[in-house]
Amino acid sequence: QVQVVESGGGLVQPGGSLRLSCISSRSRFSIYPIAWYRQAPGKQRELVATIFSGGPTEYLDSVKGRFTISRDDAMNTVYLDMNSLKPEDTAVYYCNFRASPIAWGQGTQVTVST
Repeated sequence: QVQVVESGGGLVQPGGSLRLSCISSRSRFSIYPIAWYRQAPGKQRELVATIFSGGPTEYLDSVKGRFTISRDDAMNTVYLDMNSLKPEDTAVYYCNFRASPIAWGQGTQVTVST
């Protein structure tokens, strides 16, 4: 069964940084657009950032300039570097394939708080 496994979350103060990682067992990983999503308590899951095959990226307006998505196709891994974190970034963060999603993983909790 193809899976994604997210890691790297934690508790960080406002203005801090975190790096999230997502590894997948999907074959031909490099051909797929893959994205990070987040879901805050009481809210719907939202698309945060996407990276397409070959490297083009898209971002949610509220994270532009603060978050960077990248991929290492040799390692079947996608990253999300998050800087200048704000309390409103608090959520469970998930990764999945953008156009051909698979079962959701457990996600990784990011909490931005003093």
